[in-house]
Amino acid sequence: MVIVGGGMYVNTKEAMIELVLFMVAGFVSIMVHELGHALTGQVFGARSRITLMAFGGVAEFSGAWFGRKQSFWVTAAGPGAQILLGLLGVVVWLGIPKGGLPEYFCFWLSAISVFWAVLNLVPVLPLDGGQMLNALMGPERVKTTLWVSVLAAGAAAIVVYRITGSILFPVLIGYFGFQSWKSLQAEGGR
Repeated sequence: MVIVGGGMYVNTKEAMIELVLFMVAGFVSIMVHELGHALTGQVFGARSRITLMAFGGVAEFSGAWFGRKQSFWVTAAGPGAQILLGLLGVVVWLGIPKGGLPEYFCFWLSAISVFWAVLNLVPVLPLDGGQMLNALMGPERVKTTLWVSVLAAGAAAIVVYRITGSILFPVLIGYFGFQSWKSLQAEGGR
């Protein structure tokens, strides 16, 4: 979050405070995303645990097996919770005085939440969109899922680069697409 938030260019006390608020907004957004997965998994009888990592996190489940429909809903709950958080942030942002740190925080909480959720819904494995597509398609159509993942990764890398001008996310998405390509090659040999 430091790199994404422009931490390399922080040179004033105000910029440092804004960077910390950006990082907190990112943490809250990612945590709400993972809580969406975890709490939905618990509805289906699983025990859950959340592990946070560099660019997100993972909700891990034990004590239950999810069918395809349950897997789809557990996966969809993460971005869904994040989008709801983003919308809540917009509502708060609209109702508070402009120009202060609370406005700054609400803006970035909303922007990070919606951007990250939308990015995560792209049908690229292992992102949530790819997992949701995998649940919809089922194991008998894994090659189709992998092809969609490869093509969507290429398109998403271009679009995200055009929107952000940063190579960080396109490289990450491109790597995911490459992994899908390698999995597709392995499937071809079976």
